This record gives sequence, C-alpha cells and structure tokens, in this order.
Amino acid sequence: MKFVSKVFSLMVCFCLVAGSVFAQDTLKIGVAGPYSGDLASYGIPTANAVKLVAKKINAKGGVLGKKVEVIAVDDQCKPELATNVATKLVSEGVVGVIGHICSGATKAALPIYKDARLVVISSASTNPALTESGEYPNFFRTIAPDDAQARLDVDFVLNRLHAKKIAIIHDKGDYGKGLAMMEKKFIEESGKAKVILFEGVTPGAIDYSAVVQKIKRNRPDVVMFGGYHPEAAKIVTTMRRKRLKVPFIAGDGVRDVSFIKVAGRYAEGVYASGPRDVSSNPEYKEALAEYQKAFHGKPGPFFENGYAAAEALLNAIEQSKSTKYEDIVKALRTKYVSTPLGKIKFDSKGDAEGVGFSVYQVRGGKFVEVK
Repeated sequence: MKFVSKVFSLMVCFCLVAGSVFAQDTLKIGVAGPYSGDLASYGIPTANAVKLVAKKINAKGGVLGKKVEVIAVDDQCKPELATNVATKLVSEGVVGVIGHICSGATKAALPIYKDARLVVISSASTNPALTESGEYPNFFRTIAPDDAQARLDVDFVLNRLHAKKIAIIHDKGDYGKGLAMMEKKFIEESGKAKVILFEGVTPGAIDYSAVVQKIKRNRPDVVMFGGYHPEAAKIVTTMRRKRLKVPFIAGDGVRDVSFIKVAGRYAEGVYASGPRDVSSNPEYKEALAEYQKAFHGKPGPFFENGYAAAEALLNAIEQSKSTKYEDIVKALRTKYVSTPLGKIKFDSKGDAEGVGFSVYQVRGGKFVEVK
C-alpha cells in the first residue's frame, strides 16, 4: 500500500506540474457575449473578430512567445448567465476578457472580474456608469458611451427633424432605459421640445399595441426608442400597420440587419445611431478581408469594435511584456495601438479616445449613414 501511495503521490505531482506547464503554453483570452438567442447577431461578430486577431497574431509567433487561445462562452445577454460565464472564465485562467456585449450582462459580471483582477474590454457595452462611476477600474471599451449617443440622437431629432413633441419608449433595461433617460434629460435641458410620453415596455412581449395606441393618442413629432432590435421591430411594425408614420429613431441596439429582416418593409426610413463608419480605414479593410476569407458575407455589428478590443488587449500584454493586471492596465492607458477604429488608447476612465457615433437610416433595405 505504501508503494501504491508513493506512486499515486508522484502521479499527482506530475499532473500538477504538467498542468502548470500546459497552462504556460498558451495565452488564454475569454470572449463573453450572446452566441444564441435573439441577440446572437450582436455577440457572434465580436467572437469572430477575436478569433481572427488571434489567428493573425499566432501566425506571427504569438504574444510573449505563447500562442493565443480563445475561449468563447455564451451569456445570451442575460445578467444571471453572465455571472456564471465570468466565474467559468476566471476558473479557465484567462489573462483578460473581451466582452460582455449587453450593458446589463457586463454590469453583473464585472465584480467577479474585478475581484479576480482581470481586465475586461467590451466592444458594445455603452452604459455610461460602467466607466464614469469609478467602480470598475478594470473595465475598458472600444465604443463610445451612451451619453455621447444620446446627445447625438437628441441633436439630430431637434435640429434635423425639428421635433417639438417627442415620445420616448424604452425596454426597462440598463442599456435601453439608461439611453432613454439621458435623451429625456437632454431634451428637457434644451428647452426646444417636450417629452410628452415616457413609457417602458416588457422585452419579449408578443404584442405592443397598447404602447403604440398611447403613442398615437399623444401625437408626437418623433418616437425615440431605447432597447434592442426584437422589440423595436415589433413596435415599428405595429406603428406602420396602424398608419402611424411618425419618424422612429433608436440607438445602436437596433442598428442591425436583424431589425431589417424582422421589420421588413416597415423598417424603411427608420433611424438608428451606431459606431462611426470606419470603412475607409486601411486596417478595417484588412480586417474585413480576413473575415470574408474565413467566414464570407458581412461581419455584423460591433465587429470592428471587437477586433480593436482584441488588438488593444494583446498589444498591452506585448508592450508591457507582462500578463499582470496592473501592467496591462497601465499599457492600455498609455500605449497607442492601430486598429480598424483608428489609432487608439484609453483614458483614465476606460473609454477609448477618438471613437464616436453616427446616425444611420434604413434606405433600400440597408442602414446608410446620414451625412
């Protein structure tokens, strides 16, 4: 029995050492977002972008002599799943996380990453408090916050659409309601228009006739929406079927081809803000060519933001020659990196410098930037 015990002990030691050596062979990067469900079209482009960056980096020898390994985990944009995803990625030994996509999921997961001293870079979480509250020094993003988006949308509605009476509808979530509340605030501060309806809807509802009827009774000049494309498509479709032709404008949660597919002909003319068009950027063209070679077709929303997030994280590790949390954070804030978004680094709050939003409109079945 003593011999068996010694052999077993040696085997355990060998496995521990082997496991440690194996862990050192790769640099694990977590990617968290919705890869199934209604919002998968927002998460999959970022996951694909990170995989492409890893492939490109690995072809050049990796980072710090190690190959980059991508671990993608699905949170369906649900806060209750996001905490499980965060726990899994921490246990996997990742050196950083690209994600999450939805602000509510990001907010739920961040305390876990913070306790584990892991950097998180989101390609799509726009809720301002994620950077402005100071609660999450480990959080960064490659997309502008919603206060910038809300300001742009309100300026567009007031100065381009010349609205005086505005209805604001939201989905009660961290992203949707947060965007809507900022829009309401900016409208009231302007003194140029009034918010005559501010109403929340329940995500996933089959029918939104009741809220559309309220919109019709209030007779607004414009309807603004804070939320995601599944609800927006249903609301717009119901509005148009009831012959309510008032302009409809939403945020980046709606600027997706899935909205157009679901709303069909009723999507025509709808406005939605989203990340600035960077299609003329040479690095974006290279990233797009990589995508088309690997996956074909169009990459989808937040692809360039996800690509930039992965490049920023790996550049910070390479530049600092370290995977320590404090070294990565310092490099993210001080070292520029060329990305499809342009040459970026992050400010002291975690927001990428130089990124912003544009307004788009559905024309001929496509979102076209409004100049």
